[in-house]
Amino acid sequence: MTQKPTVIIIGAGPAGLMAADRAACMGCAVLLLERNEKPGKKLYLTGKGRCNVTNDCHADEFLTQVPRNPRFLQSAIRQFAPRDLMTLLEETGVPLVVERGRRVFPKSQKASDITGALVRLCKRHEVDFRYHSRVAAILMQQEHLTHQEHVADGQQDNGKTPKAGPKTLTPQNRVSGVRLEDGQVLEADAVILATGGMSYPGTGSTGDGYALAEALGHTIVPPRPSLVPLLTRETWPGTLAGLALKNVMLRAVVSNKTVYESLGEMLFTHWGVSGPLVLEASAHLPDVPSSAMLFIDMKPGLTTDMLDARLVREFQANARRQIGHALATLMPRSMIEVVGSCAELPADLFCHQVTRKQRDRLAHVLQNLPLTVDGYGAMAEAIITRGGVAVSEVAPSTMASKLVPGLYFAGEVLDVDAHTGGYNLQIAFATGVLAGTKCATACLQREPKVDGCVK
Repeated sequence: MTQKPTVIIIGAGPAGLMAADRAACMGCAVLLLERNEKPGKKLYLTGKGRCNVTNDCHADEFLTQVPRNPRFLQSAIRQFAPRDLMTLLEETGVPLVVERGRRVFPKSQKASDITGALVRLCKRHEVDFRYHSRVAAILMQQEHLTHQEHVADGQQDNGKTPKAGPKTLTPQNRVSGVRLEDGQVLEADAVILATGGMSYPGTGSTGDGYALAEALGHTIVPPRPSLVPLLTRETWPGTLAGLALKNVMLRAVVSNKTVYESLGEMLFTHWGVSGPLVLEASAHLPDVPSSAMLFIDMKPGLTTDMLDARLVREFQANARRQIGHALATLMPRSMIEVVGSCAELPADLFCHQVTRKQRDRLAHVLQNLPLTVDGYGAMAEAIITRGGVAVSEVAPSTMASKLVPGLYFAGEVLDVDAHTGGYNLQIAFATGVLAGTKCATACLQREPKVDGCVK
């Protein structure tokens, strides 16, 4: 009796769930392995529990929000764009709403609805879920593959593979299954690695996928936290811990070049700064961020001349009072001492004593309050992981390994990451769709098994 080809997917997060559904839908027997007690555990944390599932933008615009390796994602995002995901979820019974910044959420504001929809899709196509199953190794065995099978599995045709025809055979180590932590061996025709990165380690994302891929010869770009709070060399942010600044402009500068600038909200912490602007800025900084500076423009709506005129009015109105009284109309009171110190203004200076030079210095600080970046927050604080499996070793049109036939990748385990706003989840879904589809296609094109053996 002819058997369905078997695909094992490691990791039941957004990428793994989507890959499982697509591979099963196409006719493969799919086994989805998850080390946790339930699927989609990290999804429950996204968007503060509301699940910012994607961003309602076109593919070209989407790719501009990916600071690293955007070209690698072109096939995945164009084949499964944000609108495709939105249509799929709504057809599966999850109404959606689009909020500020085109962020897309379930109308119920419950992340569990997204996970539930993905699980329903998988079960509709008879995906076999197995929980508390941690993979210790991906197994290999030598097979004789035809030239066409090399190409189907995403291997590059470099002219060295014999081309005598479809029956030309060449020995090749190929994925044959996995070994679980308890020693159990599970056979498969292909494996999709969708284990996630190292952010939110409490959900099981502890870097297992990197070790599995590296053991098979893949290069791992060192994992770093991204979309993460930043530590500062200055200690004064600690005195303002908990203070949020709204409608400010944050500029990040590396080696005298502006790498990020945006208007929004930020937050002071005990060790530095956080908030939406800071998290997004962190995605643009180098692996060693000590060469980076942040500049806060507290009055982004004013030109230099307009700000100077405003200062003159405030100082005239408070001429016989100390400068702090005038500054209280321009910023939170808790920041007055910090700004005054950065502008080198004595705390007991009266407004009528302020010189033009002092006023210019104050205006500059109000629009360029400097902070020296001294490091990233901990990986446990990061929304996403930067780094992972080197994309130069993965075929972008299939998500197949260029090194190991039968091995595919999807999601955060790859060295791709994007800004906040639903982009990273969309990357997981899109690469999952592509990996599941292409993996199933390749498996179904191979000669069918009969009674567990190749015919």
